[in-house]
Amino acid sequence: MGLRREHLHRLRALVRFLEALPPGPLSAGITVLAAVENISPPVPADMAVALGAFLAGRGVMNPWMVFGLTWGANVMSAAGVYLLARRYGRAVFSGRLGAPLLSPALLDRIAAEYRRHGEWGIFVSRLLPVWRAVVCPFAGIAGLSAPRALVPIALASGVYYGALTWFVGQLGGNLEGVVAFMRRLNTTLAVIAGI
Repeated sequence: MGLRREHLHRLRALVRFLEALPPGPLSAGITVLAAVENISPPVPADMAVALGAFLAGRGVMNPWMVFGLTWGANVMSAAGVYLLARRYGRAVFSGRLGAPLLSPALLDRIAAEYRRHGEWGIFVSRLLPVWRAVVCPFAGIAGLSAPRALVPIALASGVYYGALTWFVGQLGGNLEGVVAFMRRLNTTLAVIAGI
């Protein structure tokens, strides 16, 4: 119980700090966090969205701006990762360092699965933690066309971040409610991703 209370105390201190920031740096920070997820999966973009939506619920930010910045940044970085993987991915994994990680046979199997499940597989995977970050590079390595890969990536991100912005914004300034909602959401999505 003490750990939870300490955690909430730290979150409240963070919220006070963020509320005191000018809109420019606050928006930039949320945008960068949303973009980094595709490059460094341990940085979850949904936390940036939830933080921005929470601040919007408190009247500090505009919810449409939060959605637009986080969705746009996340889709742009996903597109960049996809394009780099499409251009260089096969070469990286056929080299001395990459070949032991993913054999050519495994890469061919991944490509076949992407062709088989196509846009729906990409869309669903982009809704799930952990899988969200690996969809883009493997779509590129599989050689999917930009429309087949990027349209479902953008749509899934829009649905997920839009719903997250709306739900967290509805909780207003209730920090405990937001923390509980995010915990339940991430646990549920992690179970689904595991299955």
